[in-house]
Amino acid sequence: MPCTDELTMKSDRGPIARLICAAAVCLSLASGASTDPTELLRRQTQELMDAFGSGGASVWERYLDPKATYTDENGTVLSKAQMVEQMKPLPRGVSGSIQVQDFHVTLHGSVAITTYVADEHEEFHGHPLHCQYRSTDTWVRSAGGWRLIASQMMALRADPPALALPERQLREYAGTYRLTPALTYEIRETDGKLQGQASGGKPESLLAEAPDVLFVPGKPRYRKIFRRDADGRITGFAERREAWDLLWQRVGPISDRPAH
Repeated sequence: MPCTDELTMKSDRGPIARLICAAAVCLSLASGASTDPTELLRRQTQELMDAFGSGGASVWERYLDPKATYTDENGTVLSKAQMVEQMKPLPRGVSGSIQVQDFHVTLHGSVAITTYVADEHEEFHGHPLHCQYRSTDTWVRSAGGWRLIASQMMALRADPPALALPERQLREYAGTYRLTPALTYEIRETDGKLQGQASGGKPESLLAEAPDVLFVPGKPRYRKIFRRDADGRITGFAERREAWDLLWQRVGPISDRPAH
């Protein structure tokens, strides 16, 4: 509603009262226009990301709450002082930038939860690198503006490049593997391609990251590391997730049951 409409409705009041009313209405409208902090928090978040490359410690000093907790992509928990301290310019031969993407805000009164992807492009001594991180931040509205009280960042994984192996080697992996008497995994080779299927599960493609290292596309946290005996025969594989292994033993040649 325009401020002049409010003045017309209150024409029976004195000049001072009308001016006060107009100011109050305009302030109310301005306040209503700024209740959504999405663009402000997006801008502040981008400033924080820019500071990683420039060493802008003053930006983190300004936006971090004194009691803020920051958890980086390696799981290290940092205080405000520690986070500000590590904000230094990139070393010689290294350059890059981080763009804030897929930014979303959820408001809970004076608290805002933001989630976004930090898309990083880096040049490391002439070699391009690309990494992405998913971050969830918690901001609180204070007298000095929105301040970051907690942040947690995780590295987004992607499938590794696939390596083409000769069919002879691919056929070596074909067989039945057992984790428990009730849980088996079959690997089949057809026309130079591998397919695996757990008992009771659906078939899935298998690609080679390296000789004796297979992965399922879309599951970059997992690897199948094949084990061999002294004569070079495959005895099983370790299903590896980060540093933890499940050991599957080879129990025989592949069955004749088709995968479906």
